[in-house]
Amino acid sequence: MIPTPRLLALVALAAVVGLLLPLHQVPTGLWAGWMGLVVLAAAADALGLAWEVPLAVERRVAGSLSLGVFSTVTLRVYNGARRACAVDITDHAPAAMETRGLPRRLRVAPGGWTAVDYQCRPRVRGEHVFAMVQLKKASPLGLWQGTRRVGHESVVRVYPDFAALGPYALYALDQKLSVFGALKRRRRGEGSEFHQLREFRQGDALRQIDWRATARTRRLISREYQDERDQTLLFLLDCGRRMRTRDGALSHFDQALNAMLLMSYVALRKGDAVGVASFGGEARWLAPRKGGATLTLLLHTLYDLQPTLTVADYVTAATDLMARQRKRALVVLVTNIHGEEQEELRQAVALLRRRHLVVVTSLREMVLDEVMDAPVATLPDALRVCAAHDYVAERDHGLGMLRRAGVPVVDVTPPRLPVALVNAYLAIKAGGRL
Repeated sequence: MIPTPRLLALVALAAVVGLLLPLHQVPTGLWAGWMGLVVLAAAADALGLAWEVPLAVERRVAGSLSLGVFSTVTLRVYNGARRACAVDITDHAPAAMETRGLPRRLRVAPGGWTAVDYQCRPRVRGEHVFAMVQLKKASPLGLWQGTRRVGHESVVRVYPDFAALGPYALYALDQKLSVFGALKRRRRGEGSEFHQLREFRQGDALRQIDWRATARTRRLISREYQDERDQTLLFLLDCGRRMRTRDGALSHFDQALNAMLLMSYVALRKGDAVGVASFGGEARWLAPRKGGATLTLLLHTLYDLQPTLTVADYVTAATDLMARQRKRALVVLVTNIHGEEQEELRQAVALLRRRHLVVVTSLREMVLDEVMDAPVATLPDALRVCAAHDYVAERDHGLGMLRRAGVPVVDVTPPRLPVALVNAYLAIKAGGRL
C-alpha cells in the first residue's frame, strides 16, 4: 500500500500546525488530538483495505495469435465485496507485444462482473507469456492505494500471419495469380499427366484432339492434362545471420516463412508432399508428407524458429539433406546471398543437383534500390551509390553463374517473394521438369 495525496495532505497539515506550537499559537492538546485522529484514521483505513474481499480477474485471449495483427484481449473483474469500487487495471503483456487501451479505470458494482477490452499486436513469433493482471484500488476512506497482482498467467503462441496470404492462395489453386503478378504458363514437354477427355474448345491445340473419341462420338474431343502429382517439395531454410536483415516491420526470415507457407499450401493442394530442413542455427527437420494436416504441422514446426548470429554452412546443409532425402525432390534453398559466400553456395548447389532439382531463392534488400536511385548531390552520396552498385554487381555475378549452369534463381525483394516462388513452382510443374 502507498499513501494517497489525501493522506499526505492531512499529514502535511499536521506538520504545519506542529510548527506553530513553539509560538504558542496552537494548543498542544488540539495538535495531539489531530495527530491521533489522523493516525487512527490511517490505520483503520489500511486495515479496511487489507481485510476487503480481493477482486478476481479472468483473462480471455486466443491461444494462437498472428504476427503483426492486432487481437482483442478481454479482462473480466469480479467484485465480491459489499461496496462498489473503482480500480485501475493494467495487464502485463509480453514485452514483444504492442498494446493499446491500457491502463484503464473501471467501476465494479458489488457482487458483479465488469469487462474491459484492449488490443495487442505481437511483433515476434514464438511462445509468449502474459503475467498476472495488476490492480490498483483505493481504501474506503481514500487514504491508501493498494496494488495487487491477481489472476493467472496465460501462454500464447504467435504464428506467421497466413491469413494475409489468403488472396494469393485462393487464386493460386486455379493458377490465376496473374491478378497479383503470377502468370499461368502453357504446358509443354512430356511432364504433364492425362486428366480427362472433354469437348473441344476454341483455343485448344490440334495435338490435343483425341481422334478415336472424336470418331466414336462424331464430335471434336480434346485430351485435358493436369500437373504431375505425388512429387516432393523440400525447403532448405537458412536461419543464419544473413536472414536477420529487416525491411519494414518484418525480417527477411519472416518474409521467407510467409512465402514458404503460400508455396506449401499450393503444393499440398496439387497433391505433392512438402517438407523442410533448417540450417545455420537451430537445425529442424520435417520429412516430406502430404495432406491438409501438413500445413498445420509445418506451422507448429517453424512458428518459434528465429534467425541467429551463426554463419550458415551451405555445404554441410547440402550434405545432411542428401543423406536424409533419397527420393528426387524440388529443393528450394531460401537464403540471402552475399558476395563472399558465393563459391560455397555453388559447391552446395552442385552437390544437391546430383539427385534433386534445385531452386535458389535470394532475398534482395530493398534499401539497395533506394540507395542506387537516390539523387547524388555530394561526395558522400556518390560514394554511397558507387558502393551499392559494386555490391549489387558482385552479387549479380554470382547469381548469373548459377543461371548459366541451369539453376533456376529467384532474386527479388521480400514483398515480391510469395508470388515469385509460386511462379517458379508452377513453371516447373507445367514443364514436367521433376
